[in-house]
Amino acid sequence: MFGKRIIAFLAIVVIMFGVIAWTSPSLVKDVRLGLDLKGGFEVLYEASPLEGGEAVTPESLKETARSLEKRIDELGIVEPEITTEGTNRIRLRLAGVEDENEVREILAKPINLTFRGPDGKIELDGSDFKPNGAGIGYDNLSKPFVTIELKDSKKFEEITTRLTGQYLAIYLDDKELSKPSVNFPISGGSAQISGNYTVDEANELADMINLGALPLKLTEKYTQSVGAKLGLASLKDTVEAGIIGTVIILVFLLILFRIPGVVAGITVITYTWLLLVVFNLMNATLTLPGIAAFVLGIGMAVDANIIMYERIKEEIRSGKSLLSSLKAGSKNSFRTIMDANITNIISSAVLYFIGNGAIRGFALTMIFSILVSMLTNIFLSRFLIMLLIKSNLFTKPSYYGVKEAEIREL
Repeated sequence: MFGKRIIAFLAIVVIMFGVIAWTSPSLVKDVRLGLDLKGGFEVLYEASPLEGGEAVTPESLKETARSLEKRIDELGIVEPEITTEGTNRIRLRLAGVEDENEVREILAKPINLTFRGPDGKIELDGSDFKPNGAGIGYDNLSKPFVTIELKDSKKFEEITTRLTGQYLAIYLDDKELSKPSVNFPISGGSAQISGNYTVDEANELADMINLGALPLKLTEKYTQSVGAKLGLASLKDTVEAGIIGTVIILVFLLILFRIPGVVAGITVITYTWLLLVVFNLMNATLTLPGIAAFVLGIGMAVDANIIMYERIKEEIRSGKSLLSSLKAGSKNSFRTIMDANITNIISSAVLYFIGNGAIRGFALTMIFSILVSMLTNIFLSRFLIMLLIKSNLFTKPSYYGVKEAEIREL
């Protein structure tokens, strides 16, 4: 019976470490690195209306950020980080960019929406459309179409009268989005663009027209570049420091707690692997502050082990059996650990909601570090120690860092 306990312990550890060894290379390879680790540049834009344009609103700022994202996608830049700040600012973090000046020049250009006739003449531009005036509707057969609203109905009527029987192509910058036919003169300043669109295609066209109707000018207020070599050097130094610190801590636990120290090493390694899994599932971007939170999370995980193991040692010194000491020590330490974890989660949540950029990344990493730590360094740690105690192979108090002379008789 007791042999089964140690076999179960060994099987869990071997399988767990086998999975960790098998999956870790791909997990590390797939982690997204921020520009401070991979190299790239960060730029802060201030948005202002072009001459005759509408004032900057939260909606127009978000739409402009979306338009920047679409432009970046077309440039082949993978997964940019774009956030709006305050009432009129947009911050971009682009990792892995080689030609910084070319990208900055393209992004700073206003969005150029045009409607062009068969001769290539520009008949309408973004300033002719009402902001957020494009939408989608459905005909009797539930087919989607795009609706648009213009500021000058007379101008639109004149254009559609002149181009009846021809087409009016829609361009965003120099990319043709659609080429609808003009079947009759259109009055009233509103129109429908019909075609063989899917719902997604109709939504995308309406979004593009709305983006083009936002005549905002972007002015650089701040920029920072990080070379790829400098970023990789920072990553290398940070990871090395984290590994060295973790090894020192694990050796300390082994000396101080003996068998529980071995279990702590197992759970801390498992914690690190699980946190990498969570990062990949979230498709999160890892930055230097994120690595700092990662390493700090390891320290907090170790703290949870120390608190629980010290309580277990106190119970053993009082003369209780090993199993009773484990149960009492785990129960008495649980509330202390949970109080500390909940406090840290609340603090991190506040940082996440009031911060931006690197601060939010640090806070999010801390929150998930704590949640994963609770799983591995409280519940898994207790389960593994229980298996060892019930195996009856490690029954001496010295195996748990307690000298015989320290045990008080009841």
